[in-house]
Amino acid sequence: MLAYYADEFVLPLPPDHRFPMRKYRMLRDGVAASVTGLELCEAPRADDADLLRAHTADYVRQVSAGQLDAARQREIGFPWSVEMVERSRRSAGASIAACRAALADGIAVNLAGGTHHAYADKGGGFCVFNDAAIAARALQAEGRVARVAVVDLDVHQGNGTASILAGDPSIFTLSLHGEKNYPFRKEASDLDVGLPDGCGDEAYLQALQQAIEMLSQRFSPQLIIYLAGADPHEGDRLGRLKLTLGGLARRDALVFDYALARRLPVAVAMAGGYGRQIEDTVAVHVQTVALAAQYQLRHPLRGAAATARVAGAAA
Repeated sequence: MLAYYADEFVLPLPPDHRFPMRKYRMLRDGVAASVTGLELCEAPRADDADLLRAHTADYVRQVSAGQLDAARQREIGFPWSVEMVERSRRSAGASIAACRAALADGIAVNLAGGTHHAYADKGGGFCVFNDAAIAARALQAEGRVARVAVVDLDVHQGNGTASILAGDPSIFTLSLHGEKNYPFRKEASDLDVGLPDGCGDEAYLQALQQAIEMLSQRFSPQLIIYLAGADPHEGDRLGRLKLTLGGLARRDALVFDYALARRLPVAVAMAGGYGRQIEDTVAVHVQTVALAAQYQLRHPLRGAAATARVAGAAA
């Protein structure tokens, strides 16, 4: 299974900044040590043509040149830097690459991504460019798929994704999130499920099962982009839900079971995670990648990319 990383692009953040930047290198080290059959690949860089499928030309230009006004930069939550721009482009490129790989091998992973608070014309909540919207539209533009479902299980609603893709019948947005959590002004996804503070494993999994059934009834995707946030975990500083590590494994399995039953490729992004102990967040993400690798071994699409690579090398 292919997994794309961009953790070498580290933002120069103040020492007391609450964004857990080091979790990405910890995650790469963790999956390299514990997940068999994983091929780690440096994330490619999304170019302007990729970004413009989801963002306005003015926004892409202002971000790239460091010309956002102070208020817009504060809304993102990072100070501007060359590293911020490069990391954001690589994170979007990783999701595009993971989608392409998933179409060939069944499942692939972006070890970052899930930047679902970025709107067409602004960022927010530590999100600069919206990798899910960018990747979905890239795969459509390439003629690889016509219909994509974004299954967003980060604890925060995917407001930017919902806004960018509003009115687009070819991309279905599902968001299962904490109802009273950030963002406090929600956008309308195709399917929103708001959960109460303190929601635990059983209530969460029941709500997810019902949401997946509704997705099945209303839409027939050819590709799933899955935002597997670690922040519903009970140890998360910002999550306010109470899922255990085992409950999150069952969550991931519900999504992968849905995909395998329908022979659907899945591109997985890590999305958020702000554990009181960073090791807890990394453990949730490692578990997701490990489970994805196990499911990829059983996926009916598995092997197509490997066969093609071998044939190309022989030629």
